[in-house]
Amino acid sequence: MTIQHATLRQLQIFAAAARTLSFARVAEQFGLTPGAVSFQIKQVEGHCGFPLFERVGRRVVLTEAGHDLMEHAALILQALEDADRRMQALKDVTGGNIAIGLVSTAKYIAPHIVSRFQAERPGVAIHLQDGNRREVNEAVARGEVDLAIMGHPLDEAQVVAQTFARHPSVLVCNPAHPLAGSRGLRLSDLAGCSFIAREEGAGTRALTDRFFQAGGFTPRVVMTSSSNETIKQAVMAGIGVALISRHTIGLELALGLLQELDVEGLPLMRSWYVAHRRSLPLLPVHAQLWRYVAERGQDIIDAIEARYRALGKPPSRAEAAR
Repeated sequence: MTIQHATLRQLQIFAAAARTLSFARVAEQFGLTPGAVSFQIKQVEGHCGFPLFERVGRRVVLTEAGHDLMEHAALILQALEDADRRMQALKDVTGGNIAIGLVSTAKYIAPHIVSRFQAERPGVAIHLQDGNRREVNEAVARGEVDLAIMGHPLDEAQVVAQTFARHPSVLVCNPAHPLAGSRGLRLSDLAGCSFIAREEGAGTRALTDRFFQAGGFTPRVVMTSSSNETIKQAVMAGIGVALISRHTIGLELALGLLQELDVEGLPLMRSWYVAHRRSLPLLPVHAQLWRYVAERGQDIIDAIEARYRALGKPPSRAEAAR
């Protein structure tokens, strides 16, 4: 017997076990007992003629044959999923599920866009999956998400992407910072500042590094974080200044919790993109969301920013008299 005699179900169980290295979790996923999972794995091992897992202490690990088979099983299962999606794409489906990959900065705009989209199509269920730029690119390339909202994709050969909105990044500080309120600052004026930066692999980190390198400036980075929220809190705590997307700090700017620094060359203007894997056909509902983001995204972001700015305005005389 050869691996060609393995059933699709057996390959699915093996692939899940290879990813999780936990037969118990696979049993829960497939509604089986751990013994049934072990039996199916033994069947696959019988087909290929090699042990696929081995125990190292209390852990289960893949053998060399297991690693090799996992690579091929992943390709087979992905091809079948792509074929299924293609068949579904031929149907006129207006409901269904959409998995959206988000770079972490997009968490501040995507829910607003999705909310308005779902208000018009209440039958659509949305799953949001966030990560840094590299992680979202990988999710798109592997077909783990249907669409992504992100900065410029890393591999344009595998990804179809369209811009839909402007994306400014600015330097911010605590309102009590010595440079707060200063006008016409140059990078050299920031030499004594402590900086808080995103982690390596984040789009904002790459942007920050390019900006400072182009200006011949080396920032004194005292803290890094993978979280925009943590960076905002660190700036508000007075730890340092940070280059950050303006879309992540609209509320804090309006309430006076953060202040934008007036630095030459800023804001840095990028673009937001909606993207999908080139080889993965869009179902009708995915195409609808793609068009919605492309056509309405900028207007929705503008409305969010206008609402935040209104929070920071002093009340009118009529409002104050009430």
